[in-house]
Amino acid sequence: MKLRVERDVLADGVSWAARALPSRPSLPVLSGLMLEAVDGSLTISSFDQDVSARVDIAADISSPGKTLVSGRLLADITRSLQAKPVQMDVVGSHVALTCGRSSFNLPTLPVEDYPRIPDMPTTAGSINGALLAHAVAQVAIAAGRDDTLPTLTGIRLEVEGTHLTLAATDRYRLAVREFTWDPSKPSVSAQHLIPAKTLADLAKSLSNVANVTIALAEGGAGEGLIGFEGDGRRTSTRLLDGDFPKYRSLLPNESACVATVDTAELIEAVKRVALVAERNMPIRLAFSGSEVVLEAGAMDEAQANEVVEARVDGDDISIAFNPAFLLDGLAAVNSAQVMFSFTLATKPAVLTGVDPETRASRAEYKYLLMPVRLTG
Repeated sequence: MKLRVERDVLADGVSWAARALPSRPSLPVLSGLMLEAVDGSLTISSFDQDVSARVDIAADISSPGKTLVSGRLLADITRSLQAKPVQMDVVGSHVALTCGRSSFNLPTLPVEDYPRIPDMPTTAGSINGALLAHAVAQVAIAAGRDDTLPTLTGIRLEVEGTHLTLAATDRYRLAVREFTWDPSKPSVSAQHLIPAKTLADLAKSLSNVANVTIALAEGGAGEGLIGFEGDGRRTSTRLLDGDFPKYRSLLPNESACVATVDTAELIEAVKRVALVAERNMPIRLAFSGSEVVLEAGAMDEAQANEVVEARVDGDDISIAFNPAFLLDGLAAVNSAQVMFSFTLATKPAVLTGVDPETRASRAEYKYLLMPVRLTG
């Protein structure tokens, strides 16, 4: 294999493919990046038995072929190179890499021992990359981090025709995002559970792609996988097994109190008041009339309180939340104003954005937050 490629193009491709490299590979060959040169294109691939990544970049191919080299090392080297063309030659069991006056000689890994990367599922539709990244980020904050409960570490993806829903929960909060996409078939229907961290990293990496295609398994090739592709980059990940909670029944149909608050002002107030809250201690919010009073701290310790203007409709209510979880939800609503919908102080509250024209709730994103029970 012999080729010549622009440094920035190579570094970008290697960096993207290296995202799927395992931190502790079960097999030595899984630490490598597969490089395959053919027909004016260099394909860079990685695979960790669960997640695969592949990117095609333009290159001047003098001699086609394939080789496997240490992915982390190649990523470090390509990032450090000068902005000059890179020459790559496979000589025996080594890869000679030259850029300007810099040269490297890297040992190769056995190509024949590298596992076969699974085929992509069938393309089911497409979506704007920025929309996908934003929607995934909104729900990923609520996904669980406890690997002993793997079902809760995933993001539920539901597709019904042009309607797509993402949901995640860690039992203490629930985030749901609904939006439309462009399906390949109007009748497409699917429900999958995707590892949240994998999906969040992937969606972020494709945020600048105008059109991302999503491939969903419908039996046969790609069974148990979901795939994403855009701008010459392709990746697949294995789905999680297990039954996701029936989350729709958790969202209340009516409220005893609805309060609207300036989002940025409330975020800053929560941050200040939470400074006196010890670890895992809640922050208390009392909604009444035209204000919400925030309090934290105990009688014999540091205390803080702050008053923020609010529009409160319905019964007065006092409720307590984990401040970190509350801040996550306030940031995720992505709205100048946030609407709180309450039933009881012991029941979950639902946070939504507010439409600036109608002043009504934006239904496309809901963040349900469990309250913290106060003692004494």
